Amino acid sequence: MEHDRFEGDRILMRIHIGESDKWHHKLLYEAIVELFRHEGFAGVTILRGIASYGASTRYHTEKILRLAQDLPIIIEVVEYEERIQRILSRLDEMIDGGLITLEKVHVILYRPHKTTTAAGAKPQ
Repeated sequence: MEHDRFEGDRILMRIHIGESDKWHHKLLYEAIVELFRHEGFAGVTILRGIASYGASTRYHTEKILRLAQDLPIIIEVVEYEERIQRILSRLDEMIDGGLITLEKVHVILYRPHKTTTAAGAKPQ
């Protein structure tokens, strides 16, 4: 399969929160994804962890039933640094307890090669 390749530098933002954290009566991770979609971010990945502990040292694990509803959630976004910086104040309002990390990453992106019709127009 032919593909187009993009390569460049971006910022990887990871947001560490709890699965049961809320924002305006909605799950926080869902509210954050909606924010990123509304702002036109290229993509978001949500990862659900099997165990964690943070500053409180309270251990959250899927093995203990009473804590199974507050497993760790990690939200990952790769975007331009300027866009990440602009959204941080909004995230500060939303996240009551958690962690945000930022790191520079080198992106290699593969997309299917766009073909054209005989008339030179892109297919629908």
